[in-house]
Amino acid sequence: MKSIHSISEFHRLLSLPDPLHPLISVIRVEDIRLTADFFAENFLFDFYSVSLKRNVQGKVKYGQLYFDFDKGVLSCLAPKQIQSITVGDLAMDSQQTGTGYALLFHADFLLGSPLAGKIKQYGFFSYAVNEALHLSDREEKDIINIFHKIEQEYQHIDRHTQDILIAQLELLLNYSNRFYERQFFIRKATNHTLLTQMEGLLEEYFNNEETLKNGLPSVEYLANKLRLSPHYLSDMLRTLTGQSAQQHIQDKLIEKAKEYLSTTTLTVAEIAYELGFGYPQSFNKLFKKKTSMSPLEFRSRFN
Repeated sequence: MKSIHSISEFHRLLSLPDPLHPLISVIRVEDIRLTADFFAENFLFDFYSVSLKRNVQGKVKYGQLYFDFDKGVLSCLAPKQIQSITVGDLAMDSQQTGTGYALLFHADFLLGSPLAGKIKQYGFFSYAVNEALHLSDREEKDIINIFHKIEQEYQHIDRHTQDILIAQLELLLNYSNRFYERQFFIRKATNHTLLTQMEGLLEEYFNNEETLKNGLPSVEYLANKLRLSPHYLSDMLRTLTGQSAQQHIQDKLIEKAKEYLSTTTLTVAEIAYELGFGYPQSFNKLFKKKTSMSPLEFRSRFN
């Protein structure tokens, strides 16, 4: 697997001139000249990328899934995410790589700014490629305007450059958050179906002794079953219901706990183990946090 450590190295791989700034660059997709080295193996970046692409004659593989960029989409990737690209022989011609922009920026560029810590809060950097953002024409213009401003700003580097570029980056990321929420709402019917499927998975998990031997269900378990990335699942649910995937798991767990406490004579410790907890104390703590009473206090209401 090939590691691409710097933006300059990535420029060379795409047969582009050296970047004007070593830690941030805007690439026009139509300027790319792909080489055979680019398709030789899987690769990963040591920097962030935000890409707006149209009509790309090829597919990007992320994990086990391929995503075809035949329509305009925005995709965001954090450092250390493994990718590969497959294209036909004609894609060696730059005219086959489509149109659009790719913004690249290294984490070191953010050092000393609040965005250095805040960027971890933007969950879409951990979405799978097939969960890319589909933009309206107006949204696309907003994003392209920011790309242009970033590109113009690093043409002349002075003591104000980093602050201005950081502000533009944060604006771009906040717009992306807004547009993803719009996409979640537009796909509300589909997302409600996913919510129903997730509820079914949780019900099945808590009613299956074999799965409970593995402990409590995780967000990763649910996301894998639904063929989504964990961050996408949580962000979609938060937009749809106001709760993350982890909160949905906890609510289902408390629902099952109340069922055991009100209809069986199992001890609190036995119920904790039945639900997949390794330690009864952890169950007691979560139950009290969620209901403002202990399991025994809840049970006493039914005696």
